[in-house]
Amino acid sequence: MKREIIESDFGESYVKAVLRSGLKIYILEKPQYNSCYAIFGTKYGSIDTCFSVNGEETSVPEGIAHFLEHKLFESEDGDAFTKYAETGAYANAFTSFDRTCYLFSCSDKFYDNLKILLSFVQSPYFTEQTVKKEQGIIGQEIRMYDDSPGWRVMFNMLMAMYHNHPVRIDIAGTVESIAQIDHNLLYKCYNTFYNPANMFICIAGNVDTEQVLKQIKESINPVEPVEITRIGSEEPEEIVKPLVEQSLEVAQPMFCFGYKQAISKPECTVKDKICTALLLEIIAGDASPLYKELTDEGLINDEFSTEHFCGHGYSAFIFEGESKNPKLVAEKIRNEIERLKIEGIDKKLFSAIRCGMYGNAIRLFDSVEGIAMQMVDCAMLDSGLFDDVKYLKSVTADDVYKRLLKFEQDKAVLSVINPVEEV
Repeated sequence: MKREIIESDFGESYVKAVLRSGLKIYILEKPQYNSCYAIFGTKYGSIDTCFSVNGEETSVPEGIAHFLEHKLFESEDGDAFTKYAETGAYANAFTSFDRTCYLFSCSDKFYDNLKILLSFVQSPYFTEQTVKKEQGIIGQEIRMYDDSPGWRVMFNMLMAMYHNHPVRIDIAGTVESIAQIDHNLLYKCYNTFYNPANMFICIAGNVDTEQVLKQIKESINPVEPVEITRIGSEEPEEIVKPLVEQSLEVAQPMFCFGYKQAISKPECTVKDKICTALLLEIIAGDASPLYKELTDEGLINDEFSTEHFCGHGYSAFIFEGESKNPKLVAEKIRNEIERLKIEGIDKKLFSAIRCGMYGNAIRLFDSVEGIAMQMVDCAMLDSGLFDDVKYLKSVTADDVYKRLLKFEQDKAVLSVINPVEEV
């Protein structure tokens, strides 16, 4: 086992270890805390529908990563949630576009809870009967999301933005796609992506590092690493269409306004993400002139937010919220971006926002959940836990301005959910 201790200049340190199997382990001790947070994850998400293992290419139905996540909690000797209920831990899981994570938090019996986590994630149990039952359950979930305005406004935008990239498809898939899933396909995907070399464990809280490492090392099944190649789809730089609208039961219109960004590498770097986060705050954060203008005119409310939406092979800058006039909000955002391109970044505003983000980055280490989730990002990008703080110290207004030039007006998409008109 390879291991190293990484220290910050603000009093925090963590251990990163890599087992011979390739499993990455991140542990940050918080002995003064009562709580612990643990995540066992894999680099496997909804976009991984076409891949090659040791040279053999495979295509699988959309939604299978999410389906597998649901089924993994079941085993021949009972449901993992039932076992967690006996220890008093909170447990959950989630599948996103590029990752699947299983997690728990607790204030006692940490090592008992860790044993449950290590056991069920490594013990798949799929049968033809249980798969058919789950198809009905997830089918209902898909239909529910089809009627969810917040979900639809986002995915409508992605479908208008991306021609071929699987990020445009709902994480849960479609009723038709999940009907193609069987237990053999689930085992194939499990054996491919739930290989320790493709996985990570992130732990923060009142734990003993040596005891944790010993328990993990003794519990990880000996599996030969596999070579996974993700086969991406050819994605044009152009968008599909600039506007998409739908009517659902909402009190006032909802919108998602995004700029598609072409990326030359599979993943955005940490520095790119920091620069973009700063830029989005400068454009429309709550300290920006545009935010004040939109608020004063009653065009946005507290639901307004910005996001750098990025992952393997995709990147977009997003503004979303509720508005009585989404098209006017989008126009004002466009105008503000063009103004900043001409006039440049306000150095005083940049400095204030950077200081605020630096403070937030330090405060993240007061939360064991925040630390563990940040560790997941580190595992996905093979970056360091303190990289955000490091880049926030060194980033300049010029760095941020270069990111501003990535906003191309012909790559913008506006998605709107309108209220259903009364008859």
